[in-house]
Amino acid sequence: MKKEILVFIFDGYADWESAYICSELNESETDYIVKTLSLDKEPKISMGGFRILPDYSVSDYHKNFAMLLLIGGSAWMEQKNNAILPVVEYAAKHNIPVGAICNAANFMAENGYLDNIKHSGNTLEFMKSQSPNYKGDCNFVEKQAVECSDIITANGTAALEFAREIMLYLNVKPVDKIDEWYKFNKVGFYQK
Repeated sequence: MKKEILVFIFDGYADWESAYICSELNESETDYIVKTLSLDKEPKISMGGFRILPDYSVSDYHKNFAMLLLIGGSAWMEQKNNAILPVVEYAAKHNIPVGAICNAANFMAENGYLDNIKHSGNTLEFMKSQSPNYKGDCNFVEKQAVECSDIITANGTAALEFAREIMLYLNVKPVDKIDEWYKFNKVGFYQK
């Protein structure tokens, strides 16, 4: 039985930020399958115009999931995704890893999940401006993606790095294969 990775989606989510990792996790040879989660089961339309019917809502998801991924989008800044907090709390309480990229990292900061761990995000200044309750500025790391204490954070320009950190964390492939995958996607065929 494959372990479920829950990807939180909403109207206007940044679809490209989850594209690399979801396609890798959904490979037939992995132990994982990607399922979508939303506030309700109504169709959601991504920034790129993809219309997705969520697999689960926050009131009916399977509690036995392997990871929760929070994808960026402006709805986080507008406080439209706050009802995902009980799912994040459930994950934290049960030692289930959480990945947060772009504005979703601000949500994690606002709710205290980044106060005492190394983390990244769009910029420290932006995170502080979007997360008035954030107290972890001394732990902010200017890196594309950071993993610490079962939480993976990344800035909005780091879809590849986010995917790499998640693949390493979940041990999806041998490290050399993950590094090869990353290099290929980062520089392509013709650059050294």
